[in-house]
Amino acid sequence: MKLLRHGDQGNERPGIMDQDGHIRDLSSLINDIDGTTLSDEKLAWLRGQDVASLPIVPKGTRLGPCVGNVGDFICVGLNYEDHAREANLPIPEEPVMFMKATSAISGPYDDVIRPRGSEKMDWEVELAIVVGKRAAYVPEERAEEHIAGYCIANDLSERAFQFERGGQWDKGKSCNTFAPIGPWLVTRDEAGDMSDRAIWLAVNGHRYQDGTTAYMIFRPAFIVHYVSQFMTLMPGDIVITGTPPGVGFGLTPPVYLQPGDVMTLGIEGLGEQRTTVIDAPA
Repeated sequence: MKLLRHGDQGNERPGIMDQDGHIRDLSSLINDIDGTTLSDEKLAWLRGQDVASLPIVPKGTRLGPCVGNVGDFICVGLNYEDHAREANLPIPEEPVMFMKATSAISGPYDDVIRPRGSEKMDWEVELAIVVGKRAAYVPEERAEEHIAGYCIANDLSERAFQFERGGQWDKGKSCNTFAPIGPWLVTRDEAGDMSDRAIWLAVNGHRYQDGTTAYMIFRPAFIVHYVSQFMTLMPGDIVITGTPPGVGFGLTPPVYLQPGDVMTLGIEGLGEQRTTVIDAPA
């Protein structure tokens, strides 16, 4: 299933894409696409419903973040060997973990805001894991059972805030709109094996990132297992899994996002995003 959320910001409603590509409203069946609806049992029940009888959402309706009420937004950094090299950072022996504020979450077609004082705003297309089942000290061989599905994320970053302002990475990762997710959550059964999927990002039509998830150092099941050794993952949490090479600060000379720039990005089987950079309001 392709699950999504549609409507105005802050008032999104649950939806599903039918076999003909129409978005159907799920409000008569569930309250939201969030931790309360992402268990295997709930998804199996939803899969058995007559989606074709549900109202069609009008074309042009805004799509919001595909998961609501996210508890934790966990990031794995430097998870592609070639990206670690372009960043001039050591290839990690264990996953590098940091957090992103949930206030950064935005929709897949919403404008992204260049924050006040930004000099080095950058892009990172990533595969996102959506947790469907509580995970604490999960063995790797059981970890996939805790994944509800996958979606696209753009781990936007302000590199000057991240690397030049002291402390941890989070301050360069958590600005408003720095975490577009969606357009939809593809459930685990439909997504299938994510170990070799094309992943790409373009700015103003120029493709800077053009990779495959086959070059991940740590794969989704291992990541869920690993993160669960340090914190309990809850249904509706999101874990993003690193980016391939081609980010702006790794180029020679570096390239950073400017107001008016348009990012298009996608992962094979998970759809595409399209966002425009705007300046923060005065």
